Amino acid sequence: MLVALIAAALGSALLFSVGGDDSAKLRRWAIAAAGGILLLAVSLLTGFDPAIATPQLAIDWDWLPALGIHFSLGLDGLSLPLLLLASLLTLLAIASSPADQSRPRLYYSLIFLAAAGMVISLLSRDLMLFVLGYELELIPVYLLISIWGGEQRGAAATRFLIFTAISGILLLLGAIATAILSSQPFSFSLDQLQTVDLPLALQLPLLLLFVAAFAIKLPLVPFHSWQPAAYGQASPAIAMLLGGAISKLGGYGLFRFCCSLFPEAWSLIAPSLAVLAAITALYGTLNALRQTDLQRLVAFSSMGHMGTLLLALAAGTPLALQGAIAQMVAHGLILALLFQLIGTIERVTGRRDRDQLSGLLNPIRGLPLTAGLLLMAAMASAGIPGLVGFIAEFLIFQGSFAIFPWATVGCIAASGLTAVYFVSLINRACFGKLDNQEARWRSVTASERWPAVVLALTVMALGIAPQALVRWSEGSSLAIAAHLPQPLQSTIAEGRSRSTPVFPTPSLSAVLQ
Repeated sequence: MLVALIAAALGSALLFSVGGDDSAKLRRWAIAAAGGILLLAVSLLTGFDPAIATPQLAIDWDWLPALGIHFSLGLDGLSLPLLLLASLLTLLAIASSPADQSRPRLYYSLIFLAAAGMVISLLSRDLMLFVLGYELELIPVYLLISIWGGEQRGAAATRFLIFTAISGILLLLGAIATAILSSQPFSFSLDQLQTVDLPLALQLPLLLLFVAAFAIKLPLVPFHSWQPAAYGQASPAIAMLLGGAISKLGGYGLFRFCCSLFPEAWSLIAPSLAVLAAITALYGTLNALRQTDLQRLVAFSSMGHMGTLLLALAAGTPLALQGAIAQMVAHGLILALLFQLIGTIERVTGRRDRDQLSGLLNPIRGLPLTAGLLLMAAMASAGIPGLVGFIAEFLIFQGSFAIFPWATVGCIAASGLTAVYFVSLINRACFGKLDNQEARWRSVTASERWPAVVLALTVMALGIAPQALVRWSEGSSLAIAAHLPQPLQSTIAEGRSRSTPVFPTPSLSAVLQ
């Protein structure tokens, strides 16, 4: 089944590259193909046992034995939620693309090729196979931005290419060095590498290579300068895919490789990472306050949420790691919804500057459904209870406070400021008065509306009943937390507070009851 999922994505990329030139027809076929990939991903739930932390549905074939590379795939509670997210956003990104898309064969082929890279990365149990998937999405996304992006798409795409290429080079160097220093015999197998106990003097430089690579991908300060440009110049559909799913490979890599392969070194640098998390969260949020372009505002908002994700990984408690997985899914859904709605608003009104929009909630001349969904997405991003963003941040803050109280307070402050810039956005764009001379905008079409409705319903469903999301990932998060050196965590916690924490960390079951 895992091989079928990869084959479906790669096969779709190949088939659409040789299809016809009828854009509307190709779009319908692309939606059908992406829907098939999503159904394959959903079908994996039937045979998945969340209580098992080890990889399920695993296969392991000798691919290039002379180089120590295996075609090794597996599914666990970390990869499953992100695989479902990537499959869903691939479908909705295609559905959000215009029916009259220029150069449709190339466009849809590149989207499926990027999706294939994500699927390979998320299912890989071989470090070099992960690198292959990680690099596979580089050129497709570069072309998707440079060909179909905004007025400054060339510069934005080039910056994305340079930063992502550096990330890939660092990752490749780290993978080769790790395999050379760890494996006897030489192998990139993740299962084999995890059994090797490298000395701390070797773990630390290897870990820093991986952290730098994934910090660029997320991104984290100071490796972030590509993100506002790329998110701002990409078409809304591609921004949905890039910000909602592809960038999550950075968080996934920190989770999968940094915490698992270098646990002692990870715990050693955890205090520094917690400080970086707070800096990233506050930097992203404060810059979002200054933005008037809606896509750039969402881009900086995304950076703030990635700081919170890093805080959870630095803390390394079971509850925080559980929240980190939920945060990646929640952020992906909310970010995709925001970009989809911004794209719809821009197509209908010709504007996406906050100060040039007004009266979107007007029931007669405005865009009431789109504006209403924008209000809900803003509430979800701000962490309002009842929506999926709340449970993710709640788990992270509960699980991190006892370990890094001041960094947690910084991230909480950033989360609170999120409400400030979204309230400003909603107040100006949705509740303002329409100019009397403003012609009535056209109605939003069903094809523009349904992707946003699907995302909004998912955000609400997982916010009201988050047990499914939490249950899928519980076994894997507990296993990774157990792999980290708890004595080092205890030392950190004792250094922060010699008494009982103000907010004792509850169990997962207690949180969800």
